[in-house]
Amino acid sequence: QVQLVESGGRSVQPGDSLRLSCVGSGPTFTQYAMGWFRQAPGKEREFVASISARGDVTLYEESVEGRFTISRDKAENTVYLQMTNLKREDTSVYYCNAVRTSGDEVWGLGTQVTVSS
Repeated sequence: QVQLVESGGRSVQPGDSLRLSCVGSGPTFTQYAMGWFRQAPGKEREFVASISARGDVTLYEESVEGRFTISRDKAENTVYLQMTNLKREDTSVYYCNAVRTSGDEVWGLGTQVTVSS
C-alpha cells in the first residue's frame, strides 16, 4: 500500500511563499489521484487542492485559487503544493491524500504551516 510523507512546513510571514512536498512510496503510486487538505485548530479538515492520477486535471479551493499550485512529479513519486502570498488564515496542518478509483485512500501525517508576523 502507498505511504505518504509530507515535508516543507515551517513558520513564515504574510506574503511569503512556501513549497510543500509529499513523497509517496509503493509501486501503485501513479494510480492515485492526489490532494492536499488542511486543518486549523478547532476546525474541520478542509480540501485545498487536488491533481488527477495523470496530472492533467487540477482543482482548488476558492480561497487558494491563484495563490497555490499543485503539481506532481511521477519520476520522483512526489506531489507538490506551491503556496504564494501566504495569509494568516493559511495557518494549518497540511495533509497529503491519495485516492484511487477502487476506493483505496491514504493519508500522510501532516506538516505544520504557520503564517504570522
